[in-house]
Amino acid sequence: MKSDSPEGLLLVDKPAGVTSHDVVDRVRRAYGERSVGHLGTLDPFATGLLVVLVGRATRLATFLDVEPKVYEAVIAFGTETDTDDSTGEVTRSAPPPSEANVRASIVTLTGEIQQVPPAYSAKKVAGRRAYAAARSGEAVELAPASVVVHRWDAGAFMGDTLSATITCGGGTYIRALARDLGRLSGSAAHLASLRRTRIGRFDVADATPADALTAVPPPLKRLEVTVAAA
Repeated sequence: MKSDSPEGLLLVDKPAGVTSHDVVDRVRRAYGERSVGHLGTLDPFATGLLVVLVGRATRLATFLDVEPKVYEAVIAFGTETDTDDSTGEVTRSAPPPSEANVRASIVTLTGEIQQVPPAYSAKKVAGRRAYAAARSGEAVELAPASVVVHRWDAGAFMGDTLSATITCGGGTYIRALARDLGRLSGSAAHLASLRRTRIGRFDVADATPADALTAVPPPLKRLEVTVAAA
């Protein structure tokens, strides 16, 4: 029996200043469907692609190929922050690095690497979210995790900023890459801006702006997943 409930996939272009959960709530209201999820959180200050599943399509999330992820990042040198991005408080300052040190450090931060997540992240420490502990003023010590950075396509180095397109696997924090790039290059750095442009085969060029979900919502894309035989 065919369900009359909405189901399928929606690509959303998230603006800065809202959470990924805020976008999910907009989708719920737009389609009148409670069962809504997304593949891969974006921080509130970041923009770009959210892959949203609606209705029974949420059951197929584990079968979707959502790697690699592609981001356009701007990294600012000279200061490190407690959040590893431009929304945090400055915790350390240092002179900007040389371009040679930055380029060499990018090589070190490519491939399978060990990455310590940001203190302000959703990782759990002793059963508590790291960001909750950090906001309470508690010292947060997170264990490094293995992540994969496929490539950096670095633009011009402007002395105190670097623009780069970063292609990586799931679980990679671009904020942490910015922080570590600063440290490895003998300076300090944080993530100034971030935009996700691609997740697997899905591209932000095909996404609906989140603000457009307050009007007549677009048709959901039919989700077809092929599971290879054993």
